[in-house]
Formats: sequence, C-alpha cells, structure tokens
Amino acid sequence: MLGKFKMEVLPSTVEAILDQAVGDDIDAADLEVIAEKILTSSADPPGMAIGTLALLDGLVLFTVVLMGLTLLVPERVHGRVQGVVSLIVSVVVAIVSIVVALAAFTKTMLMIALVTASPFGTAAYLATWGFFDRGGAGVALSLIMGLKLGFAVCLVLAQQRFLQVKGLVLIVLTSLLANVIISTLHGIVPIPLVSITDAIAAIIVAIIALIWAIVLLVFSIVSIVKAIA
Repeated sequence: MLGKFKMEVLPSTVEAILDQAVGDDIDAADLEVIAEKILTSSADPPGMAIGTLALLDGLVLFTVVLMGLTLLVPERVHGRVQGVVSLIVSVVVAIVSIVVALAAFTKTMLMIALVTASPFGTAAYLATWGFFDRGGAGVALSLIMGLKLGFAVCLVLAQQRFLQVKGLVLIVLTSLLANVIISTLHGIVPIPLVSITDAIAAIIVAIIALIWAIVLLVFSIVSIVKAIA
C-alpha cells in the first residue's frame, strides 16, 4: 500500500509508523495528507509533560530562594514576608496546575477516542498527534535531569544543613521522580501513541505540583497566623 507514495515525501521511519498504525484501512491519498502534516509538525519542547515540569521545578526554586533569604534578611522581616509571598505563589501554582491537569485530561480523552475510532478517527489522530519527537524530548529530559542533579549537589556543597530540611529534600526528590515518570511513559509505547502517554504524564506532574502547592499553602497560612500573633 505504501508503495503508492512518492518515497521522497515520506521517510522510511514515518512510513513504517503509519503502516503499522493504520494498516490497510485507509488509502494512499489519505495517508499522503497525514504524512505531510506529520512531517511539518513540531513542538518545542515536545508534548505537554516537559512544560508542566516548570510548575514543580518552580516550586523547588521558590523554596530554595526562601531558605536562602534567611541568610540575608532579618528573621523578623523574613517571617512576615515569607507567609504572604508563599500564599500568593501557592495559590497561583495550584490554579495553574488544575487548569493544566484538566486540559491534559481532555486532550487524553480526545486522543483515545480518535485512535480507537478506526479508520477515520485513527487518521485524524495520526494527522495531529501521530508522530512525537521522542528523541528531542529525551534530550530535553536528560538535560533537565542533569541540571537538577547539579543543582542538588551545589545545594549540599553550599550548605549541608539543607539535607536536614525534610521538606526541601522531599520536593527535590519528587522533582527528580517526575523526570523519570515522563521518560518512562515516553518510552513504553510505540511512537504513534507517545502523545497519549505524554498527556498522561502531564496529568501526573500537574497533580504532583498541585499537592506541593497545597502543602505550601498550608504552611504559608500557618506562617501568617504566627506573624500576626
């Protein structure tokens, strides 16, 4: 079937993906349209999950900055400002996390509905999400993981007492785990289905960020109450 294509338009890798995904259910004319859209589609960074990491990693950076300010700002002033700023940041991150999780869930349901509605739904899915830049995503995730590990090492070298702060250690470990989750979900399925698992990873990371935002919100309220008292 794929022999009807102009082979210079459809590289062998994408050709194999399309052939495996849709078999003989649609004709070559439909596949030509799908291939053109796939070959011209791009995302930077690929998918939703990597971008969603910014929510969790932003909380990590915010926590470290707050702890670092204790060395520069008087404790009395820091205690009052910390609660208010933490409250604002936690509310914003919580809202954004909910929005991202809902958007990713809606996208996941749409993609699953399309990919299971053969042949026309499958064709529409492939045209929009059928080719995922797994290599580019892997490079991005590896770079992010390396930066996180370097960041963690620098924290320990700068002040070993950071290891005694259980909250900081847990959120850093959670951030590293989020990277592993995304990488795993990207790698366990064929390329035509990676867009679905990527959206699932985005949901998971957004929920993790939401949980940490709620934790930060609770501590910020406690800090405000203590400052007022």
